[in-house]
Amino acid sequence: MKDKRVTITLNGRKTTLVVEDRTTLLNALREQGVTSLKRGCEEGECGACTLIMNGLPQKSCLILAREAEGADILTVEGLVKKGRLHPIQQAFIDEGAIQCGYCTPGMVMTTYALLKKNPSPSDEEIREALSGNICRCTGYLAIIRAVKKSAAILSGNNGGGGTHEDY
Repeated sequence: MKDKRVTITLNGRKTTLVVEDRTTLLNALREQGVTSLKRGCEEGECGACTLIMNGLPQKSCLILAREAEGADILTVEGLVKKGRLHPIQQAFIDEGAIQCGYCTPGMVMTTYALLKKNPSPSDEEIREALSGNICRCTGYLAIIRAVKKSAAILSGNNGGGGTHEDY
């Protein structure tokens, strides 16, 4: 198989991947040191490999790296600014929504996408958005609390205020 060069913007930085035709985006990014993307089911069912690609949550195990040419990709690593956690990350910690941590990056990225689209989701909208992410530890209640806390902080209803871009 021939190697192909794929240029993407990864967490705000231009990056060139050298991949084989059959290499998934999940595997290519893990080779770049993006450890937040977890290899779970490799069938798009668990959500552990969720990232934001061109503004939308995507399961990186289902995308061939070569299909990402020119894409803007955001992972959990890209949420940290100047050593400061994004409010979503902090809310997950504060609300005890992290147990083993395996699903957490995918949950955080799904939450990020949800709150960009809908800054004040209902419990049902939160459950629907997270339905593609599986957690075997928390029972989801703490996760839902973390999403609600994130929404409150990002909308300014919790003394914080601002938008995703402010963090």
